[in-house]
Amino acid sequence: MAIQYIDSVDLTEKNVVARFDFNVPLDKNDSSKITDTTRIDNALETIRTILDNGAQKLVLISHLGRPKGKVNKKFSLEPVATYLAEKLGEDVVLSESCLDRGIKTLLTLNESRVILLENVRFHAEETKNDRDFARKLSEYGDVYVNDAFGTAHRKHSSTFEINAFFKRNAYAGSLIRKELEALDQIVEKPKSPFVAILGGAKVSDKIKVIESLLPTVSHLLIGGAMAYPFLKAKGYEVGTSLCSDEDVALATKILKEKTAHKIELPHDHIASKEFGGEPIEVSQMNMSEDVMGLDIGPKTVQIFSEKLRGAKTVLWNGPMGMFENDNYNKGTFGVAQTLAEMENAFTLVGGGDSVSAVNQAGLADKMSHVSTGGGASLEYIEKSTLPGIHALRFGIE
Repeated sequence: MAIQYIDSVDLTEKNVVARFDFNVPLDKNDSSKITDTTRIDNALETIRTILDNGAQKLVLISHLGRPKGKVNKKFSLEPVATYLAEKLGEDVVLSESCLDRGIKTLLTLNESRVILLENVRFHAEETKNDRDFARKLSEYGDVYVNDAFGTAHRKHSSTFEINAFFKRNAYAGSLIRKELEALDQIVEKPKSPFVAILGGAKVSDKIKVIESLLPTVSHLLIGGAMAYPFLKAKGYEVGTSLCSDEDVALATKILKEKTAHKIELPHDHIASKEFGGEPIEVSQMNMSEDVMGLDIGPKTVQIFSEKLRGAKTVLWNGPMGMFENDNYNKGTFGVAQTLAEMENAFTLVGGGDSVSAVNQAGLADKMSHVSTGGGASLEYIEKSTLPGIHALRFGIE
């Protein structure tokens, strides 16, 4: 069944409940200040569409941080309400809680059109996918919209179970449409040659996506900390690099696959004797016992770039090293630069750290698509669906 989208729906005299991902980073010293508004900015198109299509009231739902089912003012959505009011040019009322008795009164008044419910994860029921909690949230609207792609892989009350109360009145927003259209270019029939680049910390986090990608890619380039278990599994010395026994065992298993010849590992490294210390260039695969790898080396950047050139489809998830430190960002930025120059390829960047890296390098606008979902985009590539997407498509009984 096809997903219904909200863009062409007449919402005259309708109240709309909409789930967004406003999980923005806040200043460590002042939690009233948002340090990156991208996730809110990504929601504005759908919010404006709902209001322009005649909605009487719009009730916004989101989480922020990990309050673990308890009220924690540090994770209040108050700064989000302030920013939304500024961008929309109208009042945004922040409720005291998701179950505030005053919300239903607000829905009957002619004052503010936009109501933002306080952090939905202040309620433990949310992450338990509690049906009664979902029912209470559903009572605020006639129509439900989900545009929170970043949480679509979670089976939570406001993204999954709530669909049970909106038969044929559940819709996706424009952000989810863009994400699915982009990801389907990876999942369905990626244009060949298809090259995937995986980085980040743990093999265990990406074992399933590696297994799903290996049959379809021409090359799988592995960098970052997750490269070291593979190198160790092949008998190379990795010094004190991040390398758990579990990840080495998983890497050993993957390297026995008949498609393992597609895996390309680092040929050299930028290392250090301590985490973030003075950089040491290691011009071979083996590292001495007293150093740890913190970035791929220049030879590897060159080899990875050669494998990428000529590709028609590229997926990148995870940095090549500790790019936050200028001494260890050349691998990640080198890969980003190569992708930015690939005008004839479809390039998709997903995962929080690789997205931060392309933004930091000033190259995000050179990519075909920068995904807003880290875990969500990876899970979609593995399974071709997500709980929140499945619920929109088929409904919940």
